[in-house]
Amino acid sequence: MMWYGGGMHAGLWVAMGLFWLLLIAAIIWLVVQLATSGRRGAPPVHRPWGPGPWGGAPYGRAPGAQGPESPFEVLDRRLATGEIDVDTYRQLRAALLESRGGQP
Repeated sequence: MMWYGGGMHAGLWVAMGLFWLLLIAAIIWLVVQLATSGRRGAPPVHRPWGPGPWGGAPYGRAPGAQGPESPFEVLDRRLATGEIDVDTYRQLRAALLESRGGQP
């Protein structure tokens, strides 16, 4: 006989413990997601300026620079991305310099 109501069975104690564990884990996950959602894809806060892997604008252009790329910037970008090889780059650069009288 169960005097005084008998209490919960062992399976219900385990289920209650798992419920609270999952609830606390979900709350922690939600807080972490909300705290870091604004930083995804953003550049580092302290980024040095200049060429190299840690900073600087690609191909010598400042962020938000207005106007079209110069022919030399286009040529540099095409070499950097592998669209053209070094020999083609040198030929095109020489042709550009020749057409501008030696001034880049």
